Amino acid sequence: MTSRAETAAGTRRDLLDAATALLDEGGPEAVTLRAVGSRAGVSRGAPYGHFADKEDLVTAVAVEAWTTLTRQLRALTTEPARDDRARLLRALSATLEVARTRPHLYAVMFATPRRDPEALIRAASESQEVFLALVAAVVGAQDARRTGAALMAGVHGVAGLDVAGHLGTAKWGSTGEEILTLLVDRVAG
Repeated sequence: MTSRAETAAGTRRDLLDAATALLDEGGPEAVTLRAVGSRAGVSRGAPYGHFADKEDLVTAVAVEAWTTLTRQLRALTTEPARDDRARLLRALSATLEVARTRPHLYAVMFATPRRDPEALIRAASESQEVFLALVAAVVGAQDARRTGAALMAGVHGVAGLDVAGHLGTAKWGSTGEEILTLLVDRVAG
């Protein structure tokens, strides 16, 4: 027999999955509590039992995305016999991949909710700490924060140009991956 808590958790999961799909398909404008409830196959009022409003729901989707990215970054830290530079490059590439394949999700991951941003800040901060450990393995702990900020600014720039269609070998003679490699090589000295 399924308990109420299990049913509620399952409904929440269905709502998050539906919201994520709608976000991927049409951006934040496509995510309404009514559309999410319909996609999840629940009553119109069901989403309100789990999320205060659309912003709360989209924030929960962004928190999950950060958690997934953090898991990917953490997996890089435990790979045996990997070059630290290669790990750092793979971390940047993972971030770029989210921007390329899920641009709307990427945008909400880096947006600050108007209300109650704490959960999103915690999730992003956890990811940042794992990323900074990867940076520190290459440049040392003393320079990790500043270098990490420069690398993150770089990957955001690459992502923005790439997603907008302004990056490519025809225009710049380089791909996003080549630019990320250049950035890692420069900071690694």
